[in-house]
Amino acid sequence: MPRTFKYDILSQIKTRWSSRALSSEKIPHDDIAALFEAARYAPSCFNEQPWLFIVADNETSLAAARLALTPSNAVWADKAPVLVIICAKKTFSMNNKDNGWHQFDAGTAWGYLTLEAERRGIIAHGMAGFDKDAARKQFDIPKEYDIIAMAALGRPGDKKELPMELQEREEPGTRKELDEIVHYGVFRK
Repeated sequence: MPRTFKYDILSQIKTRWSSRALSSEKIPHDDIAALFEAARYAPSCFNEQPWLFIVADNETSLAAARLALTPSNAVWADKAPVLVIICAKKTFSMNNKDNGWHQFDAGTAWGYLTLEAERRGIIAHGMAGFDKDAARKQFDIPKEYDIIAMAALGRPGDKKELPMELQEREEPGTRKELDEIVHYGVFRK
């Protein structure tokens, strides 16, 4: 079902979706770095910028990151030339108090990254299907950082290389209507 838009919004928002059909083609370092430059400029509580991205983009680091993937994600994400572990520092640097917004801020940075990826023709597919303990161990991530998600980055590939059940799902998902997610003035049940 094609997506429909009631309002004129950024073209990258209209075209972005999380494809699983990735090419194993290497992505130039400058293109990857530009994605993190976009993430760097996301807003954050007290300008804390609690996000941290661990980038696996060589044989050794990719092998370590792949060890954390669930089998259902490994079947397609193993092809990605870049895997990313998205973390966020749980406390404020200025006073070491709990930062209750660290995940929100890291998610905002991820959103900025995905839009720059779309602009550059790079798929950015976030994943919850991974073992946080394995990722923490493989990359020696300190306990003061939440491990929030993993992501696969790559150029578009051939969906025919995916297992049949994933080929059938290889299209942009639908979205809820605005009145389902926006309540003006009151909370509607």
